[in-house]
Amino acid sequence: MWRKTMDEISFLRRVRSDVPERSPEGVTAGRAALFKAINNTDRETTRQRPGRTRRGRWVAATAVAGVTTLVGVVAVSLVGIDGRGGADPAAASVLEDAASATLRFDDHVVEEGQYLLVKSDGVFAGAGYLSQDTTAYFFGAVHSELYVPADVEDDWIWIQCAAVPVETFGDESEQLVDITTSDDVDMFRRAPGGQLYEDANLIGNVDYAALPRDPNRLLDRIYELTTALEGGPAGKSRDGAALTFIADTLRVGTVPADLRAALYRAAAKIPGVTITADQATLNGTTGIAIGRLETEGNLQQDIILDPDTGQFIGEREIAIDGDDILPPGTITASTAVTTHVVDTAPTDSASCETRR
Repeated sequence: MWRKTMDEISFLRRVRSDVPERSPEGVTAGRAALFKAINNTDRETTRQRPGRTRRGRWVAATAVAGVTTLVGVVAVSLVGIDGRGGADPAAASVLEDAASATLRFDDHVVEEGQYLLVKSDGVFAGAGYLSQDTTAYFFGAVHSELYVPADVEDDWIWIQCAAVPVETFGDESEQLVDITTSDDVDMFRRAPGGQLYEDANLIGNVDYAALPRDPNRLLDRIYELTTALEGGPAGKSRDGAALTFIADTLRVGTVPADLRAALYRAAAKIPGVTITADQATLNGTTGIAIGRLETEGNLQQDIILDPDTGQFIGEREIAIDGDDILPPGTITASTAVTTHVVDTAPTDSASCETRR
């Protein structure tokens, strides 16, 4: 039987009840203080620091846990100077700070023979129907390693470790784990130019160089791309699908600095985007969570970043509603991403064994 406790997962399940009560007056006062700070033209210049180094199915998740603060989503949308709706001004300010910082810090330099290593660690909630009347859940942990060569036309290497169930909820949950993980194995893939899927690369054959760097044009292009995917954004609004596209693209870990900055600025132009947590921690790294509530499913998509360095820390999805098993505010999927340069790449998936 799978072990049923793990600190990070248990913390995820408790996160909603651990948040202290905040009065309406306290929330209003806090937001007022934040806006005052944003509008203070004499505020201290941000100190530069060195950069720090989907879902419901195992195969789709590359995703981590741990949130120190979760605040309610306030869907405020203001009209920007370009005439289109945009993010809450506090969120737009954070995204602009992150974009500016991204362009101040250099990307990793990968010399000939070296690799950019992108590590993804995470947890997610798996769900399934065992019968017409029985829905079961479990939490699983995942890990992957992507090795990108200095010459991107050379072989890329991708290791995906078999998902590890870390928390179950009764007999039905155990049964779902057995069904879901019966064929799950460690995967080792090698392919030139990042063509790690048949006829596709990790970003769905999206060409970074072809994406506009102007945030208005980039957002328009994202709307076009997400609408074209399988006839449109399933279960999501146009704006919700756009923010998810941005989160998914950043999660790959190979986006160049100028495009990362443009993606942050494009996110600032999406209506309904707000600061959802002023401190959110993924895999030990803390940043600010910027997100949007998708009202149809009451799901919140967040990206977590460090506005001082522009570092993309990761992304997460939160189910605002609860049920008989999962409480309101449960983080149902999250991914933490770290990158650094290494001199060699593995030839098999043996590294997965050390993680179990």
